[in-house]
Amino acid sequence: MTRAGGPLCDTAMERALIIGESGGIGSAVKAVLEARGITAIGLSRSGDGLDVTSEASIEAALGALQGSFDLIFVATGALVIDGHAPEKTIKTLEPEAMLAQFKLNTLGPAMILKHALRLIPKDRRAVVAVLSARVGSIGDNGLGGWYSYRTAKAAVNQVVHSAAIEIGRSRKDAIIVSLHPGTVATKFTQDYAGRHKTVPPQEAAENLLSVIDGLTADQTGGFFDWAGKEVPW
Repeated sequence: MTRAGGPLCDTAMERALIIGESGGIGSAVKAVLEARGITAIGLSRSGDGLDVTSEASIEAALGALQGSFDLIFVATGALVIDGHAPEKTIKTLEPEAMLAQFKLNTLGPAMILKHALRLIPKDRRAVVAVLSARVGSIGDNGLGGWYSYRTAKAAVNQVVHSAAIEIGRSRKDAIIVSLHPGTVATKFTQDYAGRHKTVPPQEAAENLLSVIDGLTADQTGGFFDWAGKEVPW
C-alpha cells in the first residue's frame, strides 16, 4: 500500500455505503466518491433516523438495502456524549459516561458489521472501513487519560480485527480495517485539537480514500492512519 498520491490498486469501485453520512468526515467522503462518479448511498441519524446505538434501527436501515457494496465506510462516533468530556484523571471516570462511549463507538460499529455482512460481495474485492482513532492504540498511549473514549476505540479495533478473520473465510477478497483519520477540523474535534495540526474534511476524505484504494487483502484486520501507516495495537 502507498501513501496518498502514490500508485493504487485497480479497485473498480462502483457502489459505496456511507454510514454516518451527515457528519464532517462522512459527508466529505460521500462528496469525494460522487465526484469520482461512484454511486454513494448515505445513512445517518439526521437524514434517515438511523440510530447506531439501537440494533433494531441498524437492522431496519441495512435490511432495506439491496445489492452489494464495494465500500462500506463507517463514520459514526463521538468524543463527547451528553456533555461528558474526555477524562483527564481516573478520579472523574463515571460509569454512565464509559457505557455511553461503548454503546456508540464500539457496539454501534459491531452491530453494523453484523447486519452489513450480507452487503459484502463474495466474488470481488470489497472494503469495510471503520473510523477509529490513534488514541485507541494501547501501544501508542504515552499520555494516559481519556479513559472512556480510548477504551471504546481500543475495543472497536478488536471487533474489526476479529470480524476480518471471520469474514475472510467466506469472502477472501474482503478487507476489513480500522482507520485513523488524523485530526480533522470538525465540530467533533474543535475543542480538543490542542496543538495537533488539523486538516479540512475534504482533505481527510481524500487521504482516507487513497489509503482504502491501496489496501490489499493481506492487510485485512489492520489498523492504519490517514497516510497508510500501520498503527500499533
